[in-house]
Formats: sequence, structure tokens, C-alpha cells
Amino acid sequence: MKRRSILLSFLAAAAIVAGSVLPAAAADLVVFAAASMKGSLDKVASAFEAGGGSKVSISYASSSQLAKQIEAAAPADVFISADTKWMDHLVEKGAVKKAAAVNLLGNRLVLVAARDSALSLRIEKDFPLAGTLGDERIAMGDPKSVPAGRYGREALEFYGVWKDVESKVAGAENVRAALKLVSSGEAPLGIVYETDARADKQVKVVGVFGDDSHSPIVYPVATVDASRNPEKDAFMTFMRGPEATRIFRDAGFTVLAGS
Repeated sequence: MKRRSILLSFLAAAAIVAGSVLPAAAADLVVFAAASMKGSLDKVASAFEAGGGSKVSISYASSSQLAKQIEAAAPADVFISADTKWMDHLVEKGAVKKAAAVNLLGNRLVLVAARDSALSLRIEKDFPLAGTLGDERIAMGDPKSVPAGRYGREALEFYGVWKDVESKVAGAENVRAALKLVSSGEAPLGIVYETDARADKQVKVVGVFGDDSHSPIVYPVATVDASRNPEKDAFMTFMRGPEATRIFRDAGFTVLAGS
């Protein structure tokens, strides 16, 4: 029954994310961005518009979904991925020029629980994650396609506990959907980015995965080669400017290319 409840909650969260992707007006600057950027990127877009830039329409989803849509000729002007893999994929497919991609941000991977949870874990080799979960599940992005899920699997393998919890994973289609499973009480624990944990007051961080336990978390940004929107370069510049840099840092991101 609990498993079914988790599945239904996940599907509902996915529907919310999908429903937020609205068609943009012809003159809008269209940005495809990793779901974990919602909130901070909304603020950056508002600041860009307030400074005289064109209206920015943002579609949030997993990096893999967005990259595949761009590959299929979806009308995006700028793409921000939560890992270099999917940006490299678009470079290989000719949708993005390698020279156009910039490593913009970094992040950290954390273990979260509901705000009122009594769970306490020390992340170390062979830590008792499976025993703590019991018959419950751990929420994380789908390790096969979602960057946060891939980082999460790498970290759990590093600490020697992946095989014990692989069957207990509730794989979500993006990291914010995984976060929702924890904040709503459907899953006792989840693996998300530090910025996601900061954005949701219904969860708390119970552990931080070491940077050496997984591939570096890097968010590259690039203009899409097929785009003819004259504002795309201005937005790229703005995202690396002082106002956007402050917003990203306040959200918990590490700024790799900025002021």
C-alpha cells in the first residue's frame, strides 16, 4: 500500500512539473533548464526582464528530457543542464556548439528527511542506510537518466551501500519530484541537491555526501545553435553578471563562471 502511495505521489509531482511547461510567445526568450534551478533561475529571469531584457519563458524538467527535446528540434534558445553529460550529448548531435557552452554553477549532494523526522545518519563507509529504511523507500532521481540520480548512485556505490538499497529506490523523473516525495512524507529519506533542500522548508539535511564520492556536480549553460533570438547572448552574459551571481549564491550554488 505504501509503495502504491509513493508511485501515485510521484506521478502527481511529475504532472505538476509537466503542467508548468507552457508554450511561449514568439518573441519570448525560451530557456530549457534543469528542475533543480527553479526558484533561483526564476529570480534571475525576473531581474533580466526588469533591466530591459525580453520576457523569459522557462521550461523545467530533467536534463535528459530537455536535451532530447532540443535534439528533436524543440524551439529553445538557451539550455542549462545539471551535468556535462547531456550538454556533451547535444554537442555531439550538433545542436550546441562546444565553444558556446560554459560551466556556470556547482552544487552539493545531500541526504534529506522530513523536517520533523527523528532519523539521524552519519554518512560513511557501509553506513546503515538499508536498515534505517526498513520496508520504506529512498527517493532520488532515476539513476538511469536523471543527473541527481546518477550522482546519488555513484555516492552510494562509493560508500558501499548501493547493492543494499537498489531495490528500495523510488526513482523520480527529476530531482524536484524526488524532493516532493520526502517533503510530503511519502518517503522517509531522499537524495537531492543542497539547493533543493534549501528551497523546501518541509525537509532538513541529515547528511552531506563527500565531493569525492561522485562526479563533480557541474551545471553547463549554452545557447542552442538553431536559435535566432537576438537576446540569447545578452541573457548568457546576464547569468554571469553580479546580480545573477548573487541570486545563485544565495540559493546555495557554487558560482563557477560569474562575478
